[in-house]
Amino acid sequence: MTQGRITVDGGELHYEVAGAGRAVVLLHGGGLSSRVWDREFELLTAEHTAIRYDARNHGQSSTATEPYSNPDDLRLLLDGLGIERASLVGTSLGARTSVDFALTWPDRVERLMLNAPGVSGMTFHDPFILEQQARMLTATDAEGIVDPLLRMWVDGPLRTPEQVAPEVRALCRQIKTDTVTRHGLGWRFPPVEVGAIDRLGELAMPITVVLGDFDSTDIAAVVERIAADARQVEVVKLANAGHVVNLERPDHFAKILFRSV
Repeated sequence: MTQGRITVDGGELHYEVAGAGRAVVLLHGGGLSSRVWDREFELLTAEHTAIRYDARNHGQSSTATEPYSNPDDLRLLLDGLGIERASLVGTSLGARTSVDFALTWPDRVERLMLNAPGVSGMTFHDPFILEQQARMLTATDAEGIVDPLLRMWVDGPLRTPEQVAPEVRALCRQIKTDTVTRHGLGWRFPPVEVGAIDRLGELAMPITVVLGDFDSTDIAAVVERIAADARQVEVVKLANAGHVVNLERPDHFAKILFRSV
């Protein structure tokens, strides 16, 4: 395995690469880090060149000090690694970045696997999500931000914290707390995006979309839009899973992953 840092516009990205074969990039969700891909990264290296990295404002990558673009960061990472074309496996924010990248540089994307996908330009309507977002705006410490993040993007609107596997919640709490304390100031600079919600019909590459049945109605609505507008889409629904589908259903997720990349 090789790990390092690569310079992007106004910052640096921490990355890891291992294996050989067709390239697959793993993109984590918002507030998390590449650590959530430990299992999948190891599995992929048997047959693929696996790449995982921390997005700007996450993990060991740098904190934003100016406006930036997640798709541009990914392009510069692939350029630096000498990878012309790859499959992208993104969850939540990672899916959002993957779609923006695929719309901007479609010739560089083999396939997309979008898990609990966000899409740039989407609007939140789910009352539970709006309530938790309002809590974050009035937070005065890291815990006040992390708790609603966990409620939104780990538990979801249909479960209490006690109904989520303790080890999954503990891992997500640890990473999100690190994100908030290390990179919170970088959130003053929201990333530049392409407004993908009205451009999904441009996506011509094969796409697999994974949705947990405990996720929010906003994410379910995005899945419906992708399925209706994009050209080659398979939707897989996972029972007993929320937003972090790979952590909650790792074995089932791995089977979907290998047939999707």
